[in-house]
Formats: sequence, structure tokens, C-alpha cells
Amino acid sequence: MRGLAFLGAAVVLFAAVGVGWAHFGHRPGDATLLHSGSEVTVGLDAPAPQSLDIRSVQGKELDQALIGNVYETLVGRDQNNKLVPSIAKSWDVSKDGLNYTFTLNPDMRFANGDALDSTDVVYSLQQVINNNYVGAEELAGLKAVKNPNTSTVQISLSSPNPRLLRALSSRAGIVYDSTSKVNYAKQSSGSGPFTVHNFTPGSSIVFARNPLYWKQQAAASQMTMRYFDSVESLNKAMQDGQIQLAVLKPSDSPKAFANSKKYSVSKGLTTSKVTLALNNNANSIFSDQRARAAVRYILDNEAITKAQPNAASVLNGPISPLEPGYDDLSVMFPHNLDEGKNDINYFGPSYIGDVTFLVPPEYASLGQQIVEQFKTTRFNLVMQEVDDNALSQRLANGDYKMAITTMQGPDDLGAFANDRFGYQNSQAQEDYRNALASTNDIDYQQNLRSYAKTVSADAGSAWLYTESSMVVADNNVTGYPRNMTDEYLPLRDVRTR
Repeated sequence: MRGLAFLGAAVVLFAAVGVGWAHFGHRPGDATLLHSGSEVTVGLDAPAPQSLDIRSVQGKELDQALIGNVYETLVGRDQNNKLVPSIAKSWDVSKDGLNYTFTLNPDMRFANGDALDSTDVVYSLQQVINNNYVGAEELAGLKAVKNPNTSTVQISLSSPNPRLLRALSSRAGIVYDSTSKVNYAKQSSGSGPFTVHNFTPGSSIVFARNPLYWKQQAAASQMTMRYFDSVESLNKAMQDGQIQLAVLKPSDSPKAFANSKKYSVSKGLTTSKVTLALNNNANSIFSDQRARAAVRYILDNEAITKAQPNAASVLNGPISPLEPGYDDLSVMFPHNLDEGKNDINYFGPSYIGDVTFLVPPEYASLGQQIVEQFKTTRFNLVMQEVDDNALSQRLANGDYKMAITTMQGPDDLGAFANDRFGYQNSQAQEDYRNALASTNDIDYQQNLRSYAKTVSADAGSAWLYTESSMVVADNNVTGYPRNMTDEYLPLRDVRTR
């Protein structure tokens, strides 16, 4: 079916590009020169990109650096992860969820001076689909894309996709210049507030203000992003004045930055969920719902969240507060040690056995805290520190009983409907299918709430907390984002006083 939908879309896409190009010329220009204004250096505890080709290189580091800064998307997201206008100033969706009409902003330009219109939107979607670029799978059910005029784009689907708008706010929705011939690995061809002025693979990216930006100009004339391999090296660079803004990863502790009067730590929300995965496979005690329920009663999520420096909010289900379909499920399995002990006492000692507990090194203190909470129960947790590769492999092989892991993104949202951790629940699968078949966002979110309640009530796993988005800023720096900085870091408003 995907092949038939693709062929239908490809014909229309190519036709639309041809029609659009016949009517609208693009003018070249140069927007790489630095302008007056403040210069800010941002340090990130993240892997340094080896290439800037956001079309094909996996990993959220390029999303974090480039989306909202160099590239813009058809639909935007705000700091609360809500959909907002971007290149499209508005959109309409048909009642059956199959037809989307986007109205574009007027007088938009790329950084090289080329006009940005519906031709470029159609071209960009065509490129994502034809070349299977990152995010192409999120355009499920695409049937046809047309641009009847310079300011209108029409998308038709063969089946409802309630995630389409959100997909168009991420890589799948980036709008590229249809006539640009840049080397995407080293350069950029976007319409954002910055251009790539210089790129050193594995080290840094230097952005320059785009003077042709069609909205509000960037506050800083130059923005440098430098990459560090640990929170300690990031802290030292901050102390030495090499950087003015530090962006931590969600698993980092901000304690090293807490005692300076020169800068302050800002904590926001992420969509990253720290989860205690329970092996539901038949050879595990957690194939039994009563055993899973015991774990949830025994865990003191409030105490865990207070003790972990990277924790933002207690979590009791598979959807975080910044994600569509979130519901407060705190009434399910409140901490009750006696109830947890009663549930586990149902099982004989030989059936329980030792509980192999896998913990990544960055969550070692969390692992120890969980072990302490279980010490007075009949669960004997055997904690093993494993690196990310080993954890991924052992989770896939079912070689564990409990494990600390993080979950984030569209794929993880449906994990408990797709046999993740060996978990199977027919009602959860039906709820999730209903969500994906929704024809509007209201029904989509309501079906997701039903799905989350089903999985949480069945104790499919034990959710601990959402992680913090942490930014450390020099006292002279303003305009920086707070939420989701691990995946979305718009820097247009950042400047020094």
C-alpha cells in the first residue's frame, strides 16, 4: 500500500513543482556576512555533529541545533510543545481527516534571497518521500500534494494520520530552497533567523544572523555552538568564561553549577520519561499483573523525584505533560508499601527468585535509591550497571527482569501497544489503533488518554518521572528557551545585555 500511495504522490509532486516554477522566479543573494550586535557562545553536553545534513543524518543533535535556527518547518511548535503557525500561517483539516489546506505567509525568503513559496513546500515534501529522508515514515498515508497558487498547499491522505501536523513541525516539515545547490553536509539552505557561517565537524557550529529573515531579526549577530563530552567540562568552560550559555542533557545533574553568583540554572520540562521497565515475558515474574502492581505500590515516586536532581515531575503513565493525550494518573498505584508487600506475598519465594536490575551508569544513584526502597520486601534486586549498547541489547533479548530506561518520541508513545518489554494487552492495542485512526486532534488525544489509562491500570511498567530541560545562563544573557532544549533550541531571541 505504501508503494501505491508513494507513486500517486510522486506524480502530483513533480507536476506541482513544475507548475510552481513556471510562475515564480527565485533571486540569489548573500546572507553570510556578520552584522553588528551581541555574540553568544553556547556550550552543549551532547555529541558533536560530524555532518549538518539534517535530511539524512540520524540523531536529535541536528534537530536541536538547526530547526528553528537555520531551517523552518511548515508548522511550528512553541515552548509548551503546542502546534503554532510557522511557514504556514494557518491550516484547515476536513472532517474526514483526509484533506489539509495550508495558507502560507506572504513575502518569505530564504537566506540567499530566493523567494519562499508553495513551490518550495511541495518540492521539500517530494524530496523527503522520494529519498526516504529522516522523518519520511511520519508522512504515512500521503496521497497527493498540490500548490494551486503561491500561497496555498493542499495535502491529501489515503487514510487519516492525526500526527501529520506534528510531523510537519519536525524534520519531515522542513522547507528547503528548491533551487539551492549547497553542500548540505557543511552548509545550509534555510529560511531561519541564522545561516551557517562556519562548521567544524566534531567541534562547533557558528551561526550568523540572517539579515533577510522574513520575521523578527535574530538578537545576536553571531551564535556559536560548542560541544563538550561531559557536564564537568561544560562547567569548566562556563567558569572560564568560554561560553555564556550551557545546555545540559536531561540525565545530567545541575549540582556543579549551583554555587556560582555569575550564572543561574533554569529548569524546564522535557518529553523524556524515565521508566522502570518490567519484563513481561513468560519466564519473568512480571508476566503477572499482581507482581507488576506490587512494584508500583512499593515505589515512592514522590521521594524519587525529589531526590533526583534531573527530575522535573512525577510520572504515572506512558505520556508526559508536554505530549498530546497527557492525563494526571497519580490516583493509580499511590505509594503504599503494605499493599505492595501483600501483593508480592501472594507468590512463593522460589517463584520470585532474584530480580536482575539493569541500570545505565548515568542513573546509578537512581538505581541505588530504588534498591533501597525494595530492601524491606521479598524482591531481591540484583543491580547491574550496563552501558547503553549493552542495555539496548539485553532489553531486546529479554535478558533482565527490571531496567531503567528512557522513553521519548512518537515510536515510544505506542511502545505498550507493540510488544515492548514483552507487554501485551488487547485493550491497549485497540485504544492505540483508535488513536491512530482518529480524524481530528480532539479524538486523537482522547483515545491516547484511554490508551494511557489502560496501560497504567495494568501496570505495564513503572513510570518514575519526566526529566528536566536544564540551561545554565550567564547573568548577562537573556532570551533563552527553557523547555525541551534537548531537542528544540531556538536561539533567535538570545543575546547579552
